[in-house]
Amino acid sequence: MSYRFMRVIVFFDLPTETLEHKRQYRKFRKTLIKNGFLMMQESVYCRMLITQSAGKAVIDVIRKNRPTEGIVQIMTVTEKQFAGIEYITGEHHSEVIESDERLVIL
Repeated sequence: MSYRFMRVIVFFDLPTETLEHKRQYRKFRKTLIKNGFLMMQESVYCRMLITQSAGKAVIDVIRKNRPTEGIVQIMTVTEKQFAGIEYITGEHHSEVIESDERLVIL
């Protein structure tokens, strides 16, 4: 069985002016983290997936937990496209092992 690794990237801009807005923001962010997303930068979260069907399931979870206001965008890219990200300013720092290998020995 061949795997086609892909990434789901979620971009969001949510209002935080009222207590209700802040509550929805926290709930949405916690939903992303609970579903395996990692923060790339503020309001941009990413998750690696093995198959497209897994991606559809994750996107459905995001749709079900979307906030009532603001903007939420989802982009799906292949792992090869994701690896081509060019850092113009700053460097990539991550404490997470970003490998598609099944066994990682530390």
